[in-house]
Amino acid sequence: MIRTPFTELIGIEHPVVSAGMGGGAANGELAGHVSEAGGLGVIGGSWLSSEDVHAMVNRAREVTARPIGVNLLLFGNEHLLEDVLRDEPAVLSTAWARDDQDLIAIFARAHDMGAKVMHMVPTLADAERAAEAGADVIVAQGTEGGGHVGLMGTTVIVRQVAKAVAPIPVLAAGGFADGAGLAAALALGASGVLLGTRFVATDEAPIDAYYKDAILASDGHDTVVTTVSDTLSGRDWPGAWARVRRTRFIEQWLGREPELRKRRQEVWAELQRADETGDAENAIIWIGQSAGLIDAVIPAGDVVRQVVSEAEKILRAQLPPMLSG
Repeated sequence: MIRTPFTELIGIEHPVVSAGMGGGAANGELAGHVSEAGGLGVIGGSWLSSEDVHAMVNRAREVTARPIGVNLLLFGNEHLLEDVLRDEPAVLSTAWARDDQDLIAIFARAHDMGAKVMHMVPTLADAERAAEAGADVIVAQGTEGGGHVGLMGTTVIVRQVAKAVAPIPVLAAGGFADGAGLAAALALGASGVLLGTRFVATDEAPIDAYYKDAILASDGHDTVVTTVSDTLSGRDWPGAWARVRRTRFIEQWLGREPELRKRRQEVWAELQRADETGDAENAIIWIGQSAGLIDAVIPAGDVVRQVVSEAEKILRAQLPPMLSG
């Protein structure tokens, strides 16, 4: 097994974490199976009701007695904080805070309830803010990731953050899907990896088949960073872009955001029809460049085990012979 400061802090076997994707994309079933396999499964609580999050936590605990986390996108979901903490997750995972939000108070409340705090950042300045506020773990996310990202490349932001916030454990996110990625993250100074797109393409992820098929069909070159999806939703993500698959729908609206704002209701109806019929070309599909490394939908537990096994082989067999004398 690969032991790191992160695995020791959280009390888990493997330095592999599933992203807490919101809106029900990372539910209790997925999180529970990731944790049961020895990683850390994170439920995505954002944009859901407290009752829905509670039900997901209960489901995860039916699957496993091991640590689980719950993620909140702070800019729009701080109102869920107290209810989430009452469910006593081992980890409160947070991301995308507004400048006017009090991270010190939020993190202290989590600590008071016995939870460790894991905060995701897209920039070095955000990492330093989180460290000063008392985060126990910081996730440095590069622009290669799917969904909402910044513009810094993963190898740079992970190394920057790992050096700046030491000895706080850092997880690497954005562009990782296999054991080589974990080995690379460890070399950059991270204590593990957080995977989103790879865990979407699992049996347990509550995602439609057409969406998973789009990941398998992707070579990683068919994504684009844009604000089209946020223009449509009307949600103001602070400082974020969104990496999505370059579908016909996205191509249609790139550069036409003002018109999209006027036609939200009509366009939402079109998207709903596309989702119901499995029309991937007229949908919004949030995936990262790591889709180019994914060629099968498999159980979430197998993802955890394969990533760690591959990384161990690289660390034990491939790298040592490169050292002379």
